[in-house]
Amino acid sequence: MSVPDEPQPSAPAWGRLGALGEWCARHFPVVLAGWLLVLGGVAGLSRAFGGSFSDDFTLPGVQSVRAIGVLRAHDPAAGGYSAPVVLHDAGHPLTTVAGRINRAAAQLRRLPHVLAVQNPLPPPSAAAVPPPPPTPARRALSPLSPDGRTGYLTIRFDSTPLLLGQDYLRGIDRAVAPLLAAGVQVEYGGPLGELARPLPNDRVSELIGIGAAVVVLLAGFGSVVAAVLPLLTALFGVVTGLACLGLLAAAFTFSTVSPTLATMIGLGVGIDYALFLITRHRQHLIDGLDPVAAAGRAMATSGRAVVVSGCTVIVALAGLWVSGISLVGKLGTAAALTVITAVLTALTLVPALLGLAGRRIDRLRVRTPVAEADPRGAAPRHTGRHRYARRVQRRPWAFLAGGLAATAVLAVPLFSIQLGHIGDGADPTGFTDRRAYDLISTAFGPGANGPLTIVIDQSTVPASRRPALAKHAQHTLAHLPGTVTTTALRPTPDGKVLTATTIATTAPQDAATTRLVNRLRDTVLPKAVAGTSAHGYVTGTTAVQVDFVDMVAGRLPLIIGVVVALAFLIILAVFRGLLVALKAAVLNVVSIAASYGVIVAVFQWGWGSGALGVSQPVPIESFVPMMMFAIVFGLSMDYEIFLLTRVHESWLRTGDTPESVARALETTARVITCAALIMTSVFAAFVNSPVIVVKMLAVGLAVSVLIDATLIRLVLVPATMTLLDRANWWLPGWLDRALPRLRRL
Repeated sequence: MSVPDEPQPSAPAWGRLGALGEWCARHFPVVLAGWLLVLGGVAGLSRAFGGSFSDDFTLPGVQSVRAIGVLRAHDPAAGGYSAPVVLHDAGHPLTTVAGRINRAAAQLRRLPHVLAVQNPLPPPSAAAVPPPPPTPARRALSPLSPDGRTGYLTIRFDSTPLLLGQDYLRGIDRAVAPLLAAGVQVEYGGPLGELARPLPNDRVSELIGIGAAVVVLLAGFGSVVAAVLPLLTALFGVVTGLACLGLLAAAFTFSTVSPTLATMIGLGVGIDYALFLITRHRQHLIDGLDPVAAAGRAMATSGRAVVVSGCTVIVALAGLWVSGISLVGKLGTAAALTVITAVLTALTLVPALLGLAGRRIDRLRVRTPVAEADPRGAAPRHTGRHRYARRVQRRPWAFLAGGLAATAVLAVPLFSIQLGHIGDGADPTGFTDRRAYDLISTAFGPGANGPLTIVIDQSTVPASRRPALAKHAQHTLAHLPGTVTTTALRPTPDGKVLTATTIATTAPQDAATTRLVNRLRDTVLPKAVAGTSAHGYVTGTTAVQVDFVDMVAGRLPLIIGVVVALAFLIILAVFRGLLVALKAAVLNVVSIAASYGVIVAVFQWGWGSGALGVSQPVPIESFVPMMMFAIVFGLSMDYEIFLLTRVHESWLRTGDTPESVARALETTARVITCAALIMTSVFAAFVNSPVIVVKMLAVGLAVSVLIDATLIRLVLVPATMTLLDRANWWLPGWLDRALPRLRRL
C-alpha cells in the first residue's frame, strides 16, 4: 500500500524484444528479403483485387433514416437519394433550349439506378395556361428561377451516387452533352457533385512532409545514413498499410479521406518509432557496444516503449467504434492499419537496417554525433538541456502554473465550438458541387441547397379523418419562422403518407438551419399531428447531417471515457504508478482541449483560415473532434512513454524521482523536439489538401503535437512529477498483483 523504501538497482533485462532485435540485426538479409516479399505481395494483391473509397454511411434508427424508409414503402420514387443537375445560361432563358433539356431529362431517366427525374421546365400544356398565384401557405417551389436563366434537374437514385463509381458519370455526361454544346453551364450538386470531384492526390503533401522530415533528421542526427533509415522504414510501413487498406476496401466501405488519414498517421508514428530506436542504438555504439548488441539493447529499452506506445495508439483508434457510427469506426481502423505496420517495421526492419549499416551509420556526416548519456546514466553537462532541466527541478511550481495558464488560454475558443457539416459552399471553386451550390444560392437562396422533406405517416389514421389531419397540418406548417417557403402537403399514391418540402432562409451548414430542423421535430410536427396516431418526420440530406452531428456529440463523452480509461490502464500496467498513469491521462486531455481551441479559432472564427485556402468561416466537422481525440491521445503517448521510460530506468537505479526526472528531461529533450518537429511537418504538409476536413485534421494534429511536445512533455510533466516525488510510484498491493507484468517483454 505504500511506496517501496528503496528500489533495488537493476539493469533492464534484455528479454524477448532484445533477442528479437539481435536476431534481426544479425540476420538482416533474411529480414530485408522477407519485407520486400511482403510489400510486393500485398501491393500486388491490392492492385488486382483492392476496392475503392466512398463517403456513404448509414445511421440506423435516427428519425431522418426512418422517414426515408416510410417514403420507400409508400412511394419508392420519392424515397431514393436525390441530386441536382444545375443549369445556367447567362445570355438567354432556359426555355430557349427547352428541347435539349427535355431530351437530357429523358436520357437521364433511362440510366440504371435512376428512379425519377424532375424537369425544371413545365410541360408545354401546362406552360400555355398561367398558374394561379400561390397562397401564402402554399407558396410555389419552382426549380426554375424567376428570370428563367437558372434551373435544376432533380435526379432521384435508388442508392447513393457515391457508390456508383466514377464510370457512372459518363452516362450523366452523355445525357447533358447537348446542353453544353448549346452554351449552357451544367454543374452537378449534392452527392453527384461529390462523386464528380477529382480524386484526391496527396503526393505533393507527402513529398513536402518527407522533405521537412529529412531536414529535421539531418539536423538531429548529423548523418545522412542515420537520417535516411527512419524515412525508409516509415515508407515501408505506410505503403504496406495502405495496400492492406485497399484489400479491406474491397469488402467494406471506407471514406475517401481514409488513405490520407492513414498516410498522415503512418508517416508520423513510423518516423518517430524509428527515431527513438536509432537514437538509443547510436548511443550504445558510442558507449562501445558492437552493432548487433547495440541493436538488441536498443530494442530491449526503446523497443518496449515503441510496443507500449503503438498499442496505446491502436487502442485509442479502436475506441472510435464505441461511437456506433461505421464511418468513424472505419476511419479509426484505416489509421490503425498503418500504425500496426509502423510498429512491425520498427521492431524488425529497423534493427535489420541497423545491422546492415553497422558502424557506418555515422558516415556522410553533416556534423559530429553528440552523446546523450554515459554508460552510468549521467547526462552531458553544461548544455542548454541540462540548464533547463535543473531550472524545472528547482522551480516546479512556477513551471506548472505557467504551463497550465498557456494551455488554458489556447483552450478558451473551445467553449464556443459549433459542431456541424462543412457544406459545398466552402469547397474550392474548381469543384463542380461548389459551382452548383453558388448558382442555386444566387437564384433561389442558400436554403435551397438543403431542402427539408416533411413526412407525415398517416397510415394508422382512419381514411375519414385524413382530410382534417392534412388541413390542420398544412395550417401548422404555414408561416414558419426561418423558412422561405413550405409547399402544399401532397399524398403518396396510396394516400397513406403526406409529404412537403421546406426551404430554410439559411444555408444547410448554418446553426440556424439546425435549430429549424430541431424545432420542426420537437414542436411543429408534434403539434401538426396532435390528437391522431400519425407520426411526423423531417428528412433530406440536411436532416441526416443534423442527426449525424447529434449522434457524434452524444457519443463523444463515451469515447473520451473509454479511450482515457484504456490508456490509463496501459500506462499503469507498464510503469506501476497510480499517479503517473493518472497524470498522463489528465495532461493528455488538457493538451487535446488546447488543440481543439486552436482549430475553433482558425476554422470557426476564421483567424487565418484564408491563408489555408478556406474562403469562409466553417463549423467544426462533427467527427473531427472525435477523430482528433483518439489520434492525439494515442500519439501523445509516444512522447509520454519515451520520457517515462527514461525516468523509470533512472529511478530504478537511484530511487531519486526529482533527479531521475531531470536526467530524463536532459537526455530526451532533443529527441522529443526532433520527433515533434518531424510529426508536425508531416501533418502540416497536408494543409495543401483541397478537402477542408483534411485541412482541419492537419492543423489540429500539427498543433496538438507541438503543444504536447512542448507545454505538456517538457513543462507540465516534469514539473508535476517533480512535485509528486516518490508518490508517483505509489501502487496499492492488490492492484499491483492484479495488473499484468508488461515489463517482461
